[in-house]
Amino acid sequence: MDIYRFHKGHLPLLISTPHAGVYIPDSITCNMTDVGRRSVDSDRHMDKLYNFALDMGASMLVANHSRYVVDLNRPKDDVNLYPGQDTTGLCPVDSFDHAPLYKAGYAFDDLEIDTRTAKYWQPYHDKLSAELARLKQVHGYALLWDGHSIKSTVPRFFEGRLTDLNLGTVDGNSCGVGIGDALLSTAKKAPEYSAVLNGRFKGGYITRHYGDPANHIHAVQLELSQITYMDEGAPFHYRSDLAKNIQPTLKTLLECFLMGNY
Repeated sequence: MDIYRFHKGHLPLLISTPHAGVYIPDSITCNMTDVGRRSVDSDRHMDKLYNFALDMGASMLVANHSRYVVDLNRPKDDVNLYPGQDTTGLCPVDSFDHAPLYKAGYAFDDLEIDTRTAKYWQPYHDKLSAELARLKQVHGYALLWDGHSIKSTVPRFFEGRLTDLNLGTVDGNSCGVGIGDALLSTAKKAPEYSAVLNGRFKGGYITRHYGDPANHIHAVQLELSQITYMDEGAPFHYRSDLAKNIQPTLKTLLECFLMGNY
């Protein structure tokens, strides 16, 4: 299984979907519980949801492997990006519902983590970095949209139902001045969806690491409530009837991002 799928576009925009994958190699699943093997916390169907962006001319980078293999949106040193809040690690051992991912008595060591990082994490980030560099060389700047989704209710991380559209700019540090506010204003023009900027989700490692507006690389994360486009429970079906309603808002957000003064 390839580490990622990549589509090259002509706009200065790259859409990254680091948690879209569900594939887990047999060498790992043999030690996993049923919850782990089903990859229940993947950001399923992100590439399908954002497929319209390919027609716009965006580039897209899609991870093929599950976040349970290694989390591409965590730093190599596994530092908690939200100090004081619960989180899952670089190589998670439990689900968002605290269910064990591995069979009782099994534990992997630091060597296994290092091996997974080198084999799965590094190639994705090498491609991500190279594509941003290419876009910057061609256009003079690069725009990174980090696309994520999560169940609408996850008590481990937040109370009640999650906001539908969760925009993150690391409190304005990952992109130019005013971009986050413009995106939030755009999101709020769709009254059927709730929206927030830099709430529970401010941006993960990818947004924080690659967002560098001083060097003309602007990054935004969107954490989308899965209830807006799919069935949140197994078998996690993509809901075209829901997706067709949220996609125009997503397109308008990307258009807003592209219209910034860079």
